[in-house]
Amino acid sequence: MEKHQSETNIKWALFLNLAFTLIELAGGLWTQSLAILSDALHDLGDSTALGMAWFMERLSHKQRTNRYSYGYRRFSLLGALINAVILIAGGFVVLSRAVPRLMNPEPTFAPGMLGFAILGVVVNGIMVYRLRRDSSHNSKMVAWHMLEDVLGWTAVLIVSIILLFSDLYILDPVLSVLITSYVLFRVVKRLYTTLALFLQAVPENIDIDAIEKRFKALDHVSSIHHTHIWSLDGEHHVLTTHLVVDENISRDEVIGLKGRVRALTKKMKISHITVEIEYGESECGSEHSP
Repeated sequence: MEKHQSETNIKWALFLNLAFTLIELAGGLWTQSLAILSDALHDLGDSTALGMAWFMERLSHKQRTNRYSYGYRRFSLLGALINAVILIAGGFVVLSRAVPRLMNPEPTFAPGMLGFAILGVVVNGIMVYRLRRDSSHNSKMVAWHMLEDVLGWTAVLIVSIILLFSDLYILDPVLSVLITSYVLFRVVKRLYTTLALFLQAVPENIDIDAIEKRFKALDHVSSIHHTHIWSLDGEHHVLTTHLVVDENISRDEVIGLKGRVRALTKKMKISHITVEIEYGESECGSEHSP
Protein backbone atom coordinates (compact mmCIF):
# COMPACT_ATOMS: atom_id res chain seq x y z
CA MET A 1 0.00 0.00 0.00
CA GLU A 2 2.88 2.36 0.86
CA LYS A 3 4.41 2.06 -2.61
CA HIS A 4 1.24 3.58 -4.13
CA GLN A 5 1.23 6.59 -1.77
CA SER A 6 3.13 8.77 -4.27
CA GLU A 7 0.65 7.89 -7.01
CA THR A 8 -2.31 8.73 -4.75
CA ASN A 9 -0.84 12.06 -3.68
CA ILE A 10 -0.05 13.08 -7.26
CA LYS A 11 -3.64 12.17 -8.23
CA TRP A 12 -4.97 14.42 -5.45
CA ALA A 13 -2.67 17.23 -6.59
CA LEU A 14 -3.95 16.81 -10.15
CA PHE A 15 -7.65 17.05 -9.27
CA LEU A 16 -7.20 19.91 -6.80
CA ASN A 17 -5.09 21.86 -9.29
CA LEU A 18 -7.59 21.26 -12.12
CA ALA A 19 -10.53 22.34 -9.96
CA PHE A 20 -8.69 25.47 -8.87
CA THR A 21 -7.82 26.25 -12.49
CA LEU A 22 -11.52 26.25 -13.42
CA ILE A 23 -12.26 28.54 -10.46
CA GLU A 24 -9.46 30.87 -11.59
CA LEU A 25 -10.82 31.04 -15.13
CA ALA A 26 -14.28 31.98 -13.85
CA GLY A 27 -12.84 34.46 -11.36
CA GLY A 28 -10.57 36.05 -13.94
CA LEU A 29 -13.50 36.63 -16.29
CA TRP A 30 -15.64 37.95 -13.43
CA THR A 31 -13.01 40.38 -12.10
CA GLN A 32 -11.63 41.16 -15.58
CA SER A 33 -8.17 40.49 -14.15
CA LEU A 34 -5.55 39.65 -16.75
CA ALA A 35 -3.15 38.52 -14.03
CA ILE A 36 -5.60 35.91 -12.72
CA LEU A 37 -6.43 34.71 -16.24
CA SER A 38 -2.72 34.40 -17.02
CA ASP A 39 -2.18 32.36 -13.86
CA ALA A 40 -5.17 30.21 -14.80
CA LEU A 41 -3.47 29.38 -18.09
CA HIS A 42 -0.28 28.62 -16.15
CA ASP A 43 -2.20 26.29 -13.83
CA LEU A 44 -3.83 24.62 -16.83
CA GLY A 45 -0.32 23.76 -18.00
CA ASP A 46 0.43 22.53 -14.47
CA SER A 47 -2.62 20.27 -14.63
CA THR A 48 -1.35 18.75 -17.87
CA ALA A 49 2.07 18.15 -16.29
CA LEU A 50 0.45 16.64 -13.17
CA GLY A 51 -1.69 14.32 -15.29
CA MET A 52 1.42 13.07 -17.02
CA ALA A 53 3.27 12.72 -13.68
CA TRP A 54 0.36 10.66 -12.30
CA PHE A 55 0.44 8.41 -15.36
CA MET A 56 4.22 7.95 -15.05
CA GLU A 57 4.02 7.21 -11.32
CA ARG A 58 1.18 4.73 -11.91
CA LEU A 59 3.15 3.05 -14.68
CA SER A 60 6.27 2.83 -12.48
CA HIS A 61 4.47 0.42 -10.10
CA LYS A 62 3.73 -2.20 -12.75
CA GLN A 63 5.36 -5.58 -12.31
CA ARG A 64 8.41 -6.56 -14.33
CA THR A 65 7.98 -8.07 -17.79
CA ASN A 66 10.30 -9.85 -20.20
CA ARG A 67 10.82 -6.55 -22.02
CA TYR A 68 11.29 -4.43 -18.86
CA SER A 69 13.11 -6.96 -16.69
CA TYR A 70 13.77 -4.45 -13.89
CA GLY A 71 10.15 -3.29 -13.92
CA TYR A 72 8.86 0.18 -14.77
CA ARG A 73 10.34 2.21 -11.91
CA ARG A 74 12.46 4.38 -14.22
CA PHE A 75 9.26 5.84 -15.68
CA SER A 76 8.98 7.77 -12.40
CA LEU A 77 12.34 9.41 -13.20
CA LEU A 78 11.12 10.15 -16.72
CA GLY A 79 8.07 11.89 -15.25
CA ALA A 80 10.34 13.95 -12.98
CA LEU A 81 12.49 14.97 -15.95
CA ILE A 82 9.54 16.09 -18.06
CA ASN A 83 8.00 17.97 -15.14
CA ALA A 84 11.29 19.77 -14.50
CA VAL A 85 11.48 20.87 -18.13
CA ILE A 86 7.87 22.13 -18.02
CA LEU A 87 8.50 23.96 -14.74
CA ILE A 88 11.66 25.61 -16.06
CA ALA A 89 9.89 26.65 -19.26
CA GLY A 90 6.99 28.06 -17.21
CA GLY A 91 9.44 29.96 -15.02
CA PHE A 92 10.97 31.69 -18.02
CA VAL A 93 7.49 32.56 -19.30
CA VAL A 94 6.71 34.20 -15.94
CA LEU A 95 10.01 36.10 -16.06
CA SER A 96 9.30 37.26 -19.62
CA ARG A 97 6.03 38.80 -18.35
CA ALA A 98 7.38 40.14 -15.04
CA VAL A 99 10.59 41.85 -16.22
CA PRO A 100 8.86 44.29 -18.63
CA ARG A 101 6.46 45.25 -15.82
CA LEU A 102 9.43 46.42 -13.76
CA MET A 103 9.68 49.29 -16.25
CA ASN A 104 5.94 49.82 -16.69
CA PRO A 105 3.98 48.66 -13.61
CA GLU A 106 0.29 48.09 -14.30
CA PRO A 107 -2.61 48.80 -11.91
CA THR A 108 -4.24 45.73 -10.35
CA PHE A 109 -7.57 45.11 -8.61
CA ALA A 110 -6.35 44.55 -5.04
CA PRO A 111 -9.55 43.15 -3.40
CA GLY A 112 -9.95 40.49 -6.09
CA MET A 113 -6.24 39.63 -5.85
CA LEU A 114 -6.54 39.23 -2.08
CA GLY A 115 -9.44 36.78 -2.26
CA PHE A 116 -7.83 34.59 -4.89
CA ALA A 117 -4.45 34.77 -3.15
CA ILE A 118 -5.93 33.32 0.05
CA LEU A 119 -7.65 30.54 -1.90
CA GLY A 120 -4.48 29.88 -3.92
CA VAL A 121 -2.28 29.57 -0.83
CA VAL A 122 -4.75 27.16 0.83
CA VAL A 123 -5.32 24.89 -2.19
CA ASN A 124 -1.68 24.67 -3.26
CA GLY A 125 -0.54 24.40 0.36
CA ILE A 126 -2.71 21.30 0.80
CA MET A 127 -1.09 19.75 -2.28
CA VAL A 128 2.45 20.50 -1.05
CA TYR A 129 1.61 19.05 2.38
CA ARG A 130 0.41 15.78 0.83
CA LEU A 131 3.46 15.47 -1.42
CA ARG A 132 6.25 16.67 0.88
CA ARG A 133 6.66 13.32 2.68
CA ASP A 134 7.02 11.28 -0.52
CA SER A 135 10.55 10.19 -1.39
CA SER A 136 10.22 9.53 -5.13
CA HIS A 137 11.89 12.05 -7.46
CA ASN A 138 8.67 12.37 -9.40
CA SER A 139 6.72 13.39 -6.27
CA LYS A 140 9.46 15.77 -5.20
CA MET A 141 9.41 17.47 -8.59
CA VAL A 142 5.61 17.76 -8.45
CA ALA A 143 5.91 19.16 -4.90
CA TRP A 144 8.24 21.86 -6.23
CA HIS A 145 5.69 22.52 -8.94
CA MET A 146 3.08 23.15 -6.26
CA LEU A 147 5.46 25.06 -3.99
CA GLU A 148 6.11 27.46 -6.85
CA ASP A 149 2.39 28.24 -6.86
CA VAL A 150 2.25 28.57 -3.04
CA LEU A 151 5.10 31.08 -3.10
CA GLY A 152 3.54 32.88 -6.05
CA TRP A 153 0.16 33.23 -4.33
CA THR A 154 1.89 34.29 -1.10
CA ALA A 155 3.54 37.07 -3.06
CA VAL A 156 0.16 38.03 -4.52
CA LEU A 157 -1.31 38.01 -1.00
CA ILE A 158 1.37 40.35 0.34
CA VAL A 159 1.18 42.65 -2.67
CA SER A 160 -2.63 42.78 -2.59
CA ILE A 161 -2.62 43.80 1.08
CA ILE A 162 -0.08 46.58 0.40
CA LEU A 163 -1.99 47.73 -2.69
CA LEU A 164 -5.14 48.13 -0.61
CA PHE A 165 -3.38 51.08 1.02
CA SER A 166 -0.91 52.30 -1.65
CA ASP A 167 -0.14 52.46 -5.37
CA LEU A 168 3.19 50.56 -5.30
CA TYR A 169 2.26 48.42 -8.31
CA ILE A 170 5.93 47.61 -8.99
CA LEU A 171 5.91 45.22 -6.00
CA ASP A 172 4.00 42.63 -8.01
CA PRO A 173 6.68 42.11 -10.73
CA VAL A 174 9.55 42.47 -8.23
CA LEU A 175 8.24 39.62 -6.07
CA SER A 176 7.43 37.53 -9.14
CA VAL A 177 11.03 37.83 -10.38
CA LEU A 178 12.52 36.96 -6.98
CA ILE A 179 10.27 33.96 -6.32
CA THR A 180 10.55 32.57 -9.85
CA SER A 181 14.35 32.89 -9.79
CA TYR A 182 14.50 31.02 -6.47
CA VAL A 183 12.25 28.22 -7.71
CA LEU A 184 14.23 27.92 -10.96
CA PHE A 185 17.46 27.59 -9.00
CA ARG A 186 16.08 24.76 -6.87
CA VAL A 187 14.42 22.97 -9.80
CA VAL A 188 17.58 23.13 -11.93
CA LYS A 189 19.49 21.62 -9.00
CA ARG A 190 16.90 18.84 -8.72
CA LEU A 191 16.99 18.37 -12.49
CA TYR A 192 20.77 17.86 -12.33
CA THR A 193 20.32 15.11 -9.72
CA THR A 194 17.53 13.45 -11.69
CA LEU A 195 19.52 13.54 -14.94
CA ALA A 196 22.49 11.96 -13.18
CA LEU A 197 20.30 9.11 -11.93
CA PHE A 198 18.70 8.75 -15.35
CA LEU A 199 22.21 8.38 -16.85
CA GLN A 200 22.97 5.67 -14.24
CA ALA A 201 25.33 7.67 -12.06
CA VAL A 202 26.06 6.34 -8.58
CA PRO A 203 23.42 7.74 -6.18
CA GLU A 204 24.73 10.73 -4.21
CA ASN A 205 24.36 9.08 -0.80
CA ILE A 206 26.48 6.05 -1.76
CA ASP A 207 30.30 5.93 -1.66
CA ILE A 208 31.34 3.20 -4.08
CA ASP A 209 35.00 3.26 -2.94
CA ALA A 210 33.97 2.73 0.69
CA ILE A 211 31.73 -0.17 -0.34
CA GLU A 212 34.57 -1.84 -2.26
CA LYS A 213 36.86 -1.50 0.79
CA ARG A 214 34.26 -3.18 2.99
CA PHE A 215 33.82 -6.00 0.48
CA LYS A 216 37.58 -6.48 0.17
CA ALA A 217 37.88 -6.74 3.97
CA LEU A 218 35.64 -9.83 4.00
CA ASP A 219 37.21 -13.22 4.63
CA HIS A 220 38.45 -15.11 1.53
CA VAL A 221 38.24 -12.00 -0.72
CA SER A 222 41.62 -11.16 -2.29
CA SER A 223 40.49 -8.43 -4.70
CA ILE A 224 37.41 -6.79 -6.17
CA HIS A 225 36.59 -5.17 -9.49
CA HIS A 226 33.69 -4.21 -11.78
CA THR A 227 31.61 -2.79 -8.94
CA HIS A 228 28.70 -0.83 -10.41
CA ILE A 229 25.85 0.87 -8.58
CA TRP A 230 22.98 2.74 -10.22
CA SER A 231 19.42 3.61 -9.32
CA LEU A 232 16.12 2.66 -10.91
CA ASP A 233 14.18 5.64 -9.55
CA GLY A 234 16.24 7.31 -6.83
CA GLU A 235 14.88 4.93 -4.19
CA HIS A 236 15.64 1.41 -5.45
CA HIS A 237 19.25 0.72 -6.40
CA VAL A 238 21.10 -2.00 -8.33
CA LEU A 239 24.58 -3.34 -7.44
CA THR A 240 26.84 -5.69 -9.37
CA THR A 241 30.37 -6.68 -8.41
CA HIS A 242 33.10 -9.27 -9.10
CA LEU A 243 34.85 -10.77 -6.05
CA VAL A 244 38.12 -12.67 -6.50
CA VAL A 245 38.33 -15.32 -3.77
CA ASP A 246 40.73 -18.06 -2.62
CA GLU A 247 40.82 -21.09 -4.90
CA ASN A 248 40.20 -23.50 -2.02
CA ILE A 249 37.03 -21.79 -0.77
CA SER A 250 34.11 -24.17 -0.24
CA ARG A 251 30.59 -23.88 -1.62
CA ASP A 252 29.16 -23.15 1.82
CA GLU A 253 31.75 -20.42 2.35
CA VAL A 254 30.79 -18.84 -1.00
CA ILE A 255 27.12 -18.84 0.05
CA GLY A 256 28.07 -17.27 3.38
CA LEU A 257 30.22 -14.66 1.60
CA LYS A 258 27.32 -13.62 -0.63
CA GLY A 259 25.11 -13.37 2.46
CA ARG A 260 27.61 -11.03 4.15
CA VAL A 261 27.72 -8.87 1.00
CA ARG A 262 23.94 -8.52 1.13
CA ALA A 263 24.09 -7.73 4.85
CA LEU A 264 26.60 -4.93 4.23
CA THR A 265 24.30 -3.32 1.68
CA LYS A 266 21.04 -3.86 3.58
CA LYS A 267 20.67 -0.20 4.61
CA MET A 268 21.49 1.19 1.15
CA LYS A 269 18.10 0.47 -0.49
CA ILE A 270 19.72 -2.05 -2.84
CA SER A 271 16.89 -3.88 -4.62
CA HIS A 272 19.01 -6.05 -6.92
CA ILE A 273 22.46 -7.48 -6.07
CA THR A 274 24.56 -9.56 -8.45
CA VAL A 275 27.81 -10.99 -7.08
CA GLU A 276 30.10 -12.84 -9.48
CA ILE A 277 32.68 -15.05 -7.79
CA GLU A 278 36.09 -15.54 -9.46
CA TYR A 279 38.65 -18.02 -8.18
CA GLY A 280 42.31 -17.12 -7.82
CA GLU A 281 43.87 -16.17 -11.14
CA SER A 282 40.90 -17.29 -13.23
CA GLU A 283 40.17 -15.03 -16.16
CA CYS A 284 37.37 -12.51 -15.73
CA GLY A 285 34.57 -12.87 -18.25
CA SER A 286 34.49 -9.09 -18.72
CA GLU A 287 37.18 -6.65 -19.70
CA HIS A 288 38.65 -5.00 -16.61
CA SER A 289 38.12 -1.31 -16.08
CA PRO A 290 41.28 0.84 -16.15
